[in-house]
Amino acid sequence: MKIDIDAFRVMQVLVEEGSFAKAADRLHKAQSAVSYQIKKLENHLNVQLFNREQYRAQLTPEGKVILKEGQRLLQQLSNIERLAHRFSDDWEPNLELVIDGALPMKPIMNALKRMTEHNIPTKVQLNIEFLGGVQSRFERDKADLMLVKDYKNAPDLNSTPLPSITNILVASSEHPLANKYSVELSELQEFVELTIEDSSTNAHLRDEMQFGGDKVFYLSGFIMKRDALLEGLGFGWLPDFLAKEDLQKGKLKEVKFVGGSQYSFTPQLVTTHHRPLGKAGQLFTELILEEFSLESNG
Repeated sequence: MKIDIDAFRVMQVLVEEGSFAKAADRLHKAQSAVSYQIKKLENHLNVQLFNREQYRAQLTPEGKVILKEGQRLLQQLSNIERLAHRFSDDWEPNLELVIDGALPMKPIMNALKRMTEHNIPTKVQLNIEFLGGVQSRFERDKADLMLVKDYKNAPDLNSTPLPSITNILVASSEHPLANKYSVELSELQEFVELTIEDSSTNAHLRDEMQFGGDKVFYLSGFIMKRDALLEGLGFGWLPDFLAKEDLQKGKLKEVKFVGGSQYSFTPQLVTTHHRPLGKAGQLFTELILEEFSLESNG
């Protein structure tokens, strides 16, 4: 009997979700079908893969080794499929992008709009994550590209820098910090700091620009953060492309922190050698570099 390769995908999802019920929901399968697929693989290998006595579905030591090899097999098969599409000069069926919500959406949307003019058959999926959640989603979903504020480098990753973005420390014009000069760290820590929640469950990247106070509100996106800042809920960093108009209108004020009220970062467009880009991925890369260049020069 041949091994059902898809069973390794089921194993991976089961480990990530922690229960057969949640894994079944994510896989759009009946729970009984997921259980049967795992049991069938265990019987074929004559190895118990999961410890079913625990509340969460946990791999046995043998299961960990089997899953690791299964992941390698899945990766190799994925590479073969991608290479076949690339060598046949065909459009890849799917293109998955993971974008950090700290980046401007306008050049990204413009690039996608320009892609539609080529009438490509590729299905494009765009996911928004924050901080460590970007790379976590990129690795978990085996996505094609990520546009990220920061990431943990590895030998298989290839990055291309995008134009730098400036973050500005701001507060509402009605906030007590708005009209202070030479604000010390201890003064900042007296007020609520607004920041973005890391969307990774196992975050390896944290926002290093937080000020360490006890009053911190975590928000799920920059539009929500901008609204909260305008309402005077607290202070926080905001990308210049979101803060510019409100600063000009006087709705927001730059907080004069003694340690600096602005800092810049260089976003990166990252791909992996394990998953070479097809025609759609290459086209998107060209267009996104053009659009970010136009945005920075505009």
